[in-house]
Amino acid sequence: MIHTTAAQSINLKGQIMTFDRPIIMGILNVTPDSFFDGGQNNTIEQILIQTRKLLEEGADIIDIGAYSSRPGAALISSQEELDRALPAIAALVSTFPDAILSIDTFRADVAEACIHAGVHLINDVSGGTIDPLMFETVAKLQVPYILMHMRGIPENMQQLTAYQDIVTDVATYFGQKIAALRKLGVKDIILDPGYGFAKTIEQNYELLHRVDELHYFGLPLLGGISRKSMIYKKLGITPQEALNGTTALHTLLLSKGVQLLRVHDVKEAKQIVDLLFS
Repeated sequence: MIHTTAAQSINLKGQIMTFDRPIIMGILNVTPDSFFDGGQNNTIEQILIQTRKLLEEGADIIDIGAYSSRPGAALISSQEELDRALPAIAALVSTFPDAILSIDTFRADVAEACIHAGVHLINDVSGGTIDPLMFETVAKLQVPYILMHMRGIPENMQQLTAYQDIVTDVATYFGQKIAALRKLGVKDIILDPGYGFAKTIEQNYELLHRVDELHYFGLPLLGGISRKSMIYKKLGITPQEALNGTTALHTLLLSKGVQLLRVHDVKEAKQIVDLLFS
C-alpha cells in the first residue's frame, strides 16, 4: 500500500479537493496540433463525447487545452485561443455541471475569461514567466494555480537546457515563484516539474527519480509525463505506442508521493491508483 505525502487541500469555488488518494487529470485538447491527440476534438460533439469518456473512466479534473505547448509549437493569438476554449467550456459547463475544469494556458486574459466562463483552476505551463500579469490575475481570481517549471516559450524551450543540477535549479525556481505568489495572496498552489519542457531526456529522468525532493515545499505535486517524448524517444516508438511506458512511469511517480497525474488515458491511470491505494 502506497500513501500520498501529506499536502494541503485546494478550494475549487467552494469545493474542497484533498489528496488522500491521487487525483487524475484527464487531458482534453481542443487544438489542431497537439502532439498526441491534435485535431481529434475539433467539434463540440467530439468534445462532449471525449469528456464523457474521461469522466466515466474516472477523471477527477478535465484539463482543457486550446493552445499546443509541444516543443516547437506555433504561436497563436489570445483571441484564437479563446475562440477554441470558450465554446468548449460553455458546452462542458452545461452538459457536465458537476465536473471540475482546468484551463491549460499561459495567458492571463485567457485564464480570466475561462474562469468567468466556469473553469475552476489555472494550469500555466510557463509559471508566470510569459505573461507578467498572470500572478496578479490568479490572486485577483482566488483560484488554484498549477505552477510549472519551464524556460523560454514552446518555440525555443528545448534550446534552454543548461542546468547546474536539474532538481536544485527547479526547486530554486519554485521557491522564488511561490514567494511571489504568496506575497500576492495566492493560497492554493500545485507544483509541476515540467517534464519535457526545457529539459533533455536525461534531465527528465533525473527529475523523475528525484521528484520526491520537491515535497520540501509541502505542496501537491503534479506529474505530467503521459506519452511524452521522454518515453517514446527513449524506446524508439511513437506516442501512440507509449501507453505501457507511460503506465510504468506513472507507477514510479505515485511511489514517490506525486498526488496528481495529468494523463491522456484515464482508465489505465485509475487502475494504477486503485491497485496501489485501496
